[in-house]
Amino acid sequence: MEYRGRVVESTGRWYEVSYKKDDETTHINCRLPGRFRLEDHALTNPIAVGDYVHFTINDDGSGSIEKIEDRENYLIRESTHHQKGNQILAANIDAAYVVVAVKLPKLKPQFLDRFLVTCEAYQIPARIVINKMDLADEEDKRSISYLTELYESLGYEVLTTSIEWEDTLENLKESLKGITSVFVGPSGVGKTSLLNRINPGIDRKVGNVSTYNEKGKHTTTFAKILPLVNEGYLVDTPGIREFGLVNIDPWELSLFFPEMLEPRQRCKFNNCTHSHEPGCGVIGAFEEGHIDPGRYDSYLNILDSLKDD
Repeated sequence: MEYRGRVVESTGRWYEVSYKKDDETTHINCRLPGRFRLEDHALTNPIAVGDYVHFTINDDGSGSIEKIEDRENYLIRESTHHQKGNQILAANIDAAYVVVAVKLPKLKPQFLDRFLVTCEAYQIPARIVINKMDLADEEDKRSISYLTELYESLGYEVLTTSIEWEDTLENLKESLKGITSVFVGPSGVGKTSLLNRINPGIDRKVGNVSTYNEKGKHTTTFAKILPLVNEGYLVDTPGIREFGLVNIDPWELSLFFPEMLEPRQRCKFNNCTHSHEPGCGVIGAFEEGHIDPGRYDSYLNILDSLKDD
């Protein structure tokens, strides 16, 4: 007999699948036959958390995955330099949240922008969480206010949070209500601490951030879907330091910067990269102050990285 379920955790060798049996939700550990791993060499993980799969139950009580359903969407990044291939962080999600911190570790806008480009490219609604607001001094507050206004003007929901401030946690709960979402961000920004506060029964392990290099320690080892008290589901992912883009060509990068969509139509050349060409509508918009300097700098840095690939 074949069952249908959803992958809620992947450890690399085993996949925990949640499914209905006799009208009750239960879980089973499944393995993936080798043929699936051979089908797509470009992926480090042929199955991702959030995937819907069909499986059979073996005599020893474990499962064997027979089919992976087509994905509605997925969040993907290029694997780090010591691994080949690309990594799907989560599949079949309603919204993706990039979680950054005011400080400890330092907020890096280019990490944020790379994440947003991927969400735009793979048609995933993106939201921004700026955490640890209780650590912000006056200069930090002015900077965060500027970033909030900037990204909201581009159509992104921005939530400022602190585990010390209940009202900000309530706002986050409301944003997560009734959807399947994913938290992505560097180690140490407080993804798991936020999760523990909005869903106390989960009690996920948290770690500290080094004050020497402002880098967090990995406490979440594998991605896992966790049920929330507000009828939603959240994929908690391990911290990542880099967000490499996948299958995005230099010429199309500007399509994933909302503020460039209109001015790029005025470019003199169809293959304009908006970096140096004469008659470029994007450069013109930037020089006239219609494109934020930090965002344009992010664009140029990402463009250079795509040319180097």
